[in-house]
Amino acid sequence: QVQLQESGPGLVKPSQTLSLTCTVSGGSITASQYAWSWIRQPPEKGLEWVGVISDDGKSYYNPILKSRTSISRDTSKNHVTLELNSVTPEDTAVYYCAGHGDYGYEYWGQGTQVTVSA
Repeated sequence: QVQLQESGPGLVKPSQTLSLTCTVSGGSITASQYAWSWIRQPPEKGLEWVGVISDDGKSYYNPILKSRTSISRDTSKNHVTLELNSVTPEDTAVYYCAGHGDYGYEYWGQGTQVTVSA
């Protein structure tokens, strides 16, 4: 079965770059008509879509975060990577990766806590 695992530093200093990796097992990130998103949830707030990379490797981002966000993939490792530049404490959140296709968001990682603090 498909499983997703987020990994990366749990603490990032303001102005630095947040970098997270989603490791996908049991399925290919290049699967046709399937995409992989990053979603985050700040403390005591709702889910916020960060961005997505599609089956052809094209990335799209939340307009609010677009200027600071980059999503890429390493197909040989089945990794999807999130980079969020110039972070502030407002970027503190649990970050999830999720896979979605015809049936919606089928697969979710367990999430990883990222705290932005000096």
